[in-house]
Amino acid sequence: MIKLYSLKQHKKDGESPKSGNQKKASAAHLRITKDLNELTLPKTCITEFPDPDDLLNFKLTICPDEGSYKGGKFNFSFKVGINYPHEPPKVKCETTVYHPNIDLDGNVCLNILREDWKPVLTINSVIYGLQYLFLEPNPEDPLNKEAADVLQNNKRLFDINVQKAMRGGLIGNTYFEKCLK
Repeated sequence: MIKLYSLKQHKKDGESPKSGNQKKASAAHLRITKDLNELTLPKTCITEFPDPDDLLNFKLTICPDEGSYKGGKFNFSFKVGINYPHEPPKVKCETTVYHPNIDLDGNVCLNILREDWKPVLTINSVIYGLQYLFLEPNPEDPLNKEAADVLQNNKRLFDINVQKAMRGGLIGNTYFEKCLK
């Protein structure tokens, strides 16, 4: 009888009688754990977890090995919200980069991070999408309109500007830190 009363009291208080101090994993934690276990990174990408106990916040470094951005090193931060996978992760580029789809504040224009996000997409999908932005920048949907205009009108000048920015230099009124590996 006492056990039954104690069980009812635990339920009333909103706790599980056997769990003690154990935390129940959220859907976001379960899904990010699954995503990370199934992650197949290309050789040009490296992940880093500043806090190994916090899988919802991590860093990604992309070092393209072909295209206009070959030889560069670009850092991104990922913040996975509690509503993941129903909402996309928040991704920010921490490297100032001359790119049509990344603005000077680090915001990234990638359709699967906005209107085309679906819960079936994974962190792997996002990483490959980011890598693809460096292989094939999209001037049709820009955040940096100046870089997009140059890419559309003069690909050679665009490549020169990308290299100048990655070596560390001024383009227009914007100074870019060196980001070569």
